Amino acid sequence: MRPPESWRRARLTLAIAAITSIAWLIPNLLGWSEIAAIWGGFIPARIGGMEGDALLAPALLTPFTATLVHASLAHLAFNVLILLFCGRATENIIGGPGLLILYLVGALVAAAAHYAMDPFDRTPMVGASGAISAVIGTYAILFGRNRVKVANPTLALWVNALWLAAAWVGIQLITGLTFETAGVRVAIAAHIGGFLTGLLLAKPLLMLRYRKA
Repeated sequence: MRPPESWRRARLTLAIAAITSIAWLIPNLLGWSEIAAIWGGFIPARIGGMEGDALLAPALLTPFTATLVHASLAHLAFNVLILLFCGRATENIIGGPGLLILYLVGALVAAAAHYAMDPFDRTPMVGASGAISAVIGTYAILFGRNRVKVANPTLALWVNALWLAAAWVGIQLITGLTFETAGVRVAIAAHIGGFLTGLLLAKPLLMLRYRKA
């Protein structure tokens, strides 16, 4: 399947990109970037209860608020560009409601994967990479080309999707090393969890879209 090029049916993708960009811009213009990371970042230790968190965002909402916090302009720009590229085509196929489900579930699973690595970690996890990884995973299933010589088309598609997963994880490893700053972490486990979520939700969301048609 060839990725669609229409922006008319990608309004949610544009809205998420705009909201994410504005959410980064305002605190940085006010000099509150570190405060924003602590307030809205996902901190695993808060799930089990952490002292002094009364003034922070509700712990159960931080898997979502963390998507609005980024470590730097470069970190934000990289995520937004990937979201626009994969989100436009994906939203054209599964629709706005499907993309919203994918994005939110991806953010939640990404946070859960990060939590599983160290439930007592007090370092805020920031960035929309986990949620965007879910979009990339679905994009890989919908538009992956069967370049691997495997007799079974379904198996070939999954092999190609996993190749993309490996490339994405590799990029995130580099990104994590590049953008990690004092007190702020870009988590690899979250990206992997998000990507796997996208792989698994692709067909259910596609069926949901066209069952309603």
